[in-house]
Amino acid sequence: MKHQSLTDHYPPSLKVCGLTKLDQIQALITINTDFLGFIFYEKSPRYVLNHLTLEEILTIEHPGKVGVFVNEKVDKIIDRTQKAGLNFIQLHGDESDDFIIELREKLNPETSIIKVIRIGNNTPESRNKVAQIFTISTSDLPVSYYLFDTDSKAFGGTGKQFDWSILNELNIPRPYFLSGGISEENVGHIETLNQKPFALDINSKFEISPGNKDIERIKKFSQTIQSPNRTI
Repeated sequence: MKHQSLTDHYPPSLKVCGLTKLDQIQALITINTDFLGFIFYEKSPRYVLNHLTLEEILTIEHPGKVGVFVNEKVDKIIDRTQKAGLNFIQLHGDESDDFIIELREKLNPETSIIKVIRIGNNTPESRNKVAQIFTISTSDLPVSYYLFDTDSKAFGGTGKQFDWSILNELNIPRPYFLSGGISEENVGHIETLNQKPFALDINSKFEISPGNKDIERIKKFSQTIQSPNRTI
């Protein structure tokens, strides 16, 4: 798995989220996908425990297993992290700084935290709200990465892109994942970002149906972002 500093650019890592099928997971491991995302949000159509058990996720040998949680209790996150052998916790809800600090204290030190920032409509109010998140205090938050996604009542998986230019107004203190409607058509626009993403997070744009991934399309996308002749 690649690791980047804030100043490194490309190639980015790749995260495929909303996984539900063991054969597809193995295919993604075969093509060296960096992060495998499992959604532990019961209201999601990609809720992983409707398809796989914690024991089955535990048996998946990969260093980038990400558990996605939305406004979940700390103890439940800890329990599922241990039973599924998760390497990363993605907080996709409205978790407070105090919540993150408590979770960090209880988590295995080797388990990293990804905090999601959901970005809404391109209005002065929305841009100001996002900018206020990245105050000096955020540098002290015990998170390893941020993830920017399009805001929605469903907490992600919309396939819609937010206005990436908002990111150029921010001083982002950690490497970040870029999510929200990423596809072959818009990935080239990443070149306009001052601080390039550590990883790209794809989901619904690369599905046949919720949780059922288009593996061949993902393979081609992975090759595109890794190619020395890429335009991004």
